[in-house]
Amino acid sequence: MKLNLSNLRFLRTRKSFISQTRTMTNNTDPNPDPSQVLDDLPCSERQQRDEQIEETVEAAPLSLGLGSPGRLLGIDTRVERAWAHWKKLGRPKYIVAPMVDNSELPFRLLCQKYGAQAAYTPMLHSRIFSETEKYRNQEFTTCKEDRPLFVQFCANDPDTLLKAAKRVEPYCDYVDINLGCPQRIARRGNYGAFLMDNLPLVKSLVEKLSQNLSVPVSCKIRIFPKLEDTLNYAKMLEDAGCSLLAVHGRTRDEKDGKKFRADWSAIKEVKNALRIPVLANGNVRCIEDVDSCIEETGVEGVLSAETLLENPAVFAGFRTAEWAKGSEEEEGYVDGGLDQGDLVVEYLKLCEKHPVPWRMIRSHVHKMLGDWFRVHPQVREQLNAQNILTFEFLYGLVDQLKELGGRVPLYKKRKLNTLELPESPQKSLES
Repeated sequence: MKLNLSNLRFLRTRKSFISQTRTMTNNTDPNPDPSQVLDDLPCSERQQRDEQIEETVEAAPLSLGLGSPGRLLGIDTRVERAWAHWKKLGRPKYIVAPMVDNSELPFRLLCQKYGAQAAYTPMLHSRIFSETEKYRNQEFTTCKEDRPLFVQFCANDPDTLLKAAKRVEPYCDYVDINLGCPQRIARRGNYGAFLMDNLPLVKSLVEKLSQNLSVPVSCKIRIFPKLEDTLNYAKMLEDAGCSLLAVHGRTRDEKDGKKFRADWSAIKEVKNALRIPVLANGNVRCIEDVDSCIEETGVEGVLSAETLLENPAVFAGFRTAEWAKGSEEEEGYVDGGLDQGDLVVEYLKLCEKHPVPWRMIRSHVHKMLGDWFRVHPQVREQLNAQNILTFEFLYGLVDQLKELGGRVPLYKKRKLNTLELPESPQKSLES
């Protein structure tokens, strides 16, 4: 059955995530940066979006057999149904983590093309989402290919969270509660990892959703400094009705992923202590890290965030030069025939089909072309100075970088029994 536009108003793209953070803090900047204001505009007109939504989005509520909302189920039944649902989704191993402004629909689809098997939306603020149509239109877009999908909310009020969750329930495979955000805005807003100080409230959030939704509830957490506290936390979430738990192996205070290694041993202990599916997050630089994490922890799947921003083809086995040439098996990696400029072009084409705010596009272009910009900083300055972005300008930016010479290739493992490898069409910047 095809959805009509009235049912899909909240799927359209309009306003900036900047409004979210300002609303949370009740502090409107009287002198906003001009490029931010212009980047707030969507990359296509509303009429185009409406036509695309009519053509691509179909109603897809998933029948989960979870029973009527509000029905209290025993732990054995809930665990059985949690696994049945996960298996029905194909037990995805490679998952795009939730990233504010960076795990939007076009980027999820790009990662999916290169091996991602499921994805989270960016974190949505439950109160603003439930109260503000413009925010809903801006922050949640999807299409029929965008599955399996976790829709993530931050919240500190069970009723408000449920009201927001009900709006996305037909269009996702899990409603996820963000219990792991360690940023200052989460402290000010009393959500994310700062709810670790109020476990009764956390329990009430999970219970409210699990007893009133027809889709499963998942949670994403960080670990406590003490393993015992982490295990008690995870068990409480399972008892409250969580059907899947994603564990970031760093504490709330360990914000810098480059400085602090994720504790896979703690994730393993959580996995062994729970009966529901468990996912891991942290220390993923390449596909081999994903496989190692699954082997060491026993989890069902692994989330990647920062690594995907630079290299959306991680799950297809591609590495950036940093991780290919810095590995112990350096000689085993060759130019994979794909570079970051190619990925930017693919991403831009997806944005033309599924419009998003320009601020998101600008952010992804900066991250995917970061290595190239370090070689040609004058091109980066052109991007920074461009207040009004267009697709023509961004395609031209990639062409300009290529004309300046060289490539920024992504690398893959050398195939066994390969006697001769094709030469790269252009000299790489790393050579």
